Amino acid sequence: MSRHVLDDLTQSYKRQWFRILFRLQGSVIPSIWPRVLLCVGFSVLIAGLHELGWRVSWPVLGTLVPSIVLGLLLVFRTNTAYERFWEGRKLWGQLVNTSRNLARHMWVAIQETSPEDRASKVQTLKLLVAFAIATKLHLRCQPPNQAELSKLLTPEQFDKLQSMNNPPIEVAFWIADYLQLQHGYGKLSIYEMTAMTGRLDDMINALGGCERILKTPIPLAYSIHLKQLLLLYCFALPFQVVDQLEWWTALIVGLISFAVFGIEEIGIEIENPFGTDANDLPLDAICLTMYRNIEDLITLAPCVRRWQIPTVEHSIHRF
Repeated sequence: MSRHVLDDLTQSYKRQWFRILFRLQGSVIPSIWPRVLLCVGFSVLIAGLHELGWRVSWPVLGTLVPSIVLGLLLVFRTNTAYERFWEGRKLWGQLVNTSRNLARHMWVAIQETSPEDRASKVQTLKLLVAFAIATKLHLRCQPPNQAELSKLLTPEQFDKLQSMNNPPIEVAFWIADYLQLQHGYGKLSIYEMTAMTGRLDDMINALGGCERILKTPIPLAYSIHLKQLLLLYCFALPFQVVDQLEWWTALIVGLISFAVFGIEEIGIEIENPFGTDANDLPLDAICLTMYRNIEDLITLAPCVRRWQIPTVEHSIHRF
């Protein structure tokens, strides 16, 4: 790589760094500013009382909530939340890879003897994408979305999903039923069916892992106690520093409260990674990637020895 290209990349990185620095969308500032302003207002009150001659300087309050204790609690809170976020990302990565392998295996291994066989195979490949979208909606506690699922399911299938408590499981059942039928027709060997069923099980296991994250939140008692300690620390801070900082107390307390409340809010933002916030997993983009993968796959001839340009008849069955 030439020096000129390296210089361009360096300058681009610097510009991006400053754009991110002053970016509000995706930051925790909109969520924490009321708490920060509360602490700043309280600090202004304490500084004013100090200027009027009141004895409000109590450095002994520095031992009320030791900084190292609060820091360890915040680090534990953030690490726990990030572990949940990263585990969710790994589970969705597993879901994407498993669906690719299962789709490829189905497309190549299941024999076709008529146009109807091709149509049913394509419809089942669509169900793999429908499983991911149904999982996304299920994790967000949203009902089946016709705009997203209508191009992947038949009207009867969509109506059935609306009455199910766990729509992804129903979609997985339809895929398994198709595999069983193809085995019964002699178009799929027992070994291939077993391998495909194992991949389908992996998809359901990924769903179960996501449900575990969703339905096992951070213990409420821990969250309550941390919030109480944070507020107590920020309210005690002006009494510790007002004698030295005077009117600068409000600014320093505001910066410190911004830091500690921001760290806590980041943990809150990412502990449930399946929502629609800016810091949640990009599940819409992941599902779109799966859709495009399947769309590309069905343009290929179901044969490992050659490729072919889609025919007019084949294009009819595309999404």
